[in-house]
Amino acid sequence: MHVEGGYSQAAGECGGPRLWVERPWLGDGDTGPTAAGRGSPQRPAVGAHRNSPTDGTHEGVDEHEVHPAVQATIDLTAGAVGGAACVLTGQPFDTIKVKMQTFPNLYKGLTDCFLKTYHQVGFQGLYRGTSPALLAYVAQSSVLFMCYGFCQQFVRKVARVDQNTELNDFQTATAGSLASAFASLALCPTELVKCRLQTMHEMKMSGKIAQSHDTIWSMVKSIFMKEGLFGFYRGLPTTLVQEIPGYFFFFGGYELSRSFFASGRSKDELGPVPLMLSGGFAGICLWLIIFPVDCVKSRIQVLSMSGQPAGLIRTFLSVVRNEGILALYSGMKATMIRAIPSNAALFLAYEYSRKVMMSMVEEH
Repeated sequence: MHVEGGYSQAAGECGGPRLWVERPWLGDGDTGPTAAGRGSPQRPAVGAHRNSPTDGTHEGVDEHEVHPAVQATIDLTAGAVGGAACVLTGQPFDTIKVKMQTFPNLYKGLTDCFLKTYHQVGFQGLYRGTSPALLAYVAQSSVLFMCYGFCQQFVRKVARVDQNTELNDFQTATAGSLASAFASLALCPTELVKCRLQTMHEMKMSGKIAQSHDTIWSMVKSIFMKEGLFGFYRGLPTTLVQEIPGYFFFFGGYELSRSFFASGRSKDELGPVPLMLSGGFAGICLWLIIFPVDCVKSRIQVLSMSGQPAGLIRTFLSVVRNEGILALYSGMKATMIRAIPSNAALFLAYEYSRKVMMSMVEEH
């Protein structure tokens, strides 16, 4: 992944001094990091053009000539399109994952969960929680875009790396890991609403709640009235424990995969298929590392709805003691199946939407 220099949106547009910071790009094109997959940056020489067929930049357009506000809008919009494609592609598997994580004893496996959900609430039940999922990943991507360049600069300063020198894979992964901490603040509330909507049927059938909520608004209202503003941040410590190491391995996995496909060539010469496969591999690396913690997070966020608040350690020990260590991996098959197509959709949607928008900028 390739990083162009650019003015930071936060400093350049909010009255502060303009700072030259690195910006994250996806593959040969660019993307902001999202919940399903993140690209790892490498910085070319300042002033370099990106005119390869897959770089998302129309030939003749120099990104350094694009106004920072326009560039930021393009990046964020394309990131939102990619995130939406990722969610819509993988949402049924995400729903199954959350159901199996929270109620592992109700389902024998992925197929059983799919069929029971379909027979009980219809096909639309597999897309329960899609709207908050879209909000979650768009919000998370936006915060990551804002913070990522600053985190890279921080890593450069600490590691004493010259501005014209590429960050190595470890330094890149560290910057992404730091940025994910800020993104967690945007992710946690929407992820909470999503998980609760996805498991509403099971919560009601098991008698854990008396009244179900079928819309985002009714769920948000219920959380606010019963748990207050801080109720939206249930599971935040667990989210941080999950996200910070998770994105470190995602960034590392992405760069290792791109190096494998490059085979001595420049990574910037890779076409769309290797980039999508690299994203899928990165997603697998991410979920292999964070899945047990994600399982604990899902339980905290869902079961707290019935007045059973518990922290990370207490929930973890309860699951292991009562259900065994394998319960922490319930729903993992659905997640692994989801990882490759959802990340492939993310890469493809981002690249083409960004290319279209850059072409429009050139025409005007």
